[in-house]
Amino acid sequence: MAPIIRDHGGNLDKAMRQFGGQRHNWLDLSTGINPNPYHMPEIPNHFWHVLPDAQSQADLLAAARKFWAIPDEAKIIPASGVSAIIALLPSLGDFSQVSILNPTYNEFSASFTGHDYTLKNTAPVQVRVHPNNPDGRVFTRAEIETQHDQLTIIDESFCDTCPENSLIDLAANPDHIILKGMGKFWGLAGLRLGFAIAMPELADKISQRLGPWSISGPAQFIGQNALTNLQWAKDTRTQLAHMANQLDTILIQNKLSIIGGTTLFRLAHTHDAKSLHQHLCEHHILTRIFPYSDNWVRFGLPANDTDLTRLNDALELY
Repeated sequence: MAPIIRDHGGNLDKAMRQFGGQRHNWLDLSTGINPNPYHMPEIPNHFWHVLPDAQSQADLLAAARKFWAIPDEAKIIPASGVSAIIALLPSLGDFSQVSILNPTYNEFSASFTGHDYTLKNTAPVQVRVHPNNPDGRVFTRAEIETQHDQLTIIDESFCDTCPENSLIDLAANPDHIILKGMGKFWGLAGLRLGFAIAMPELADKISQRLGPWSISGPAQFIGQNALTNLQWAKDTRTQLAHMANQLDTILIQNKLSIIGGTTLFRLAHTHDAKSLHQHLCEHHILTRIFPYSDNWVRFGLPANDTDLTRLNDALELY
């Protein structure tokens, strides 16, 4: 099998090399990361000088358990981003086939096929990204549980925009793993903080593969602070939904069709995705196109009305 193309949003440096400009005058809409991130608390100095503390870890995990309503019987394993967990998933069982509903976040296919797994429609290992990236598809519990899989992985990296759809209670089932992260909703991708939530036997396997000190002390502190700020989360969901509606209006006015997304990104259909992408890059606006589609363009959320107007002005010139 040919290697999976590890294609991602971001990579603004590459766009600048091709189209010029400085980082500060580009509008980067190529990711699904909240453009108005959680405001960083002042980090106590000692976090930079000692190994990650057991009590700080306990405080972080207690905050995560409460925020996501994690079942009491499930364990929470923190890691340096969800991607660090994805990289070790193929080693958790003696399997050779995996079911991944593509198109989706391509690190799953890259990780499993890199460990000689074969992609099948039905397989002992099932991966579902919920909501899915890039189309925003949300799965029902019945859709997840129709197969009697031996390992089910549910990536809820974008589910903090719609917590009512979370399937976190499935973490109480054996051989289920729920993935959560601080990169998208909180806009803290650089923090590299993700979580695997599973029953103890499976969680311990993940923990052993990650090794000690899988996250830093500052990440413990910032994560605990963010997960206990419930008012920020409530206000942010409202703000994201408002901006997503405004973005939809702009895209539709410019003859693009909205075919999916979440309140952190919108997936649009156009007659020539590469042409539109290049046009916007010439105006120093970076979007996301996909190697498997000639018609899909994904737009991350503008941070404010000024950025929204800038996008509209560029689209009107296309």
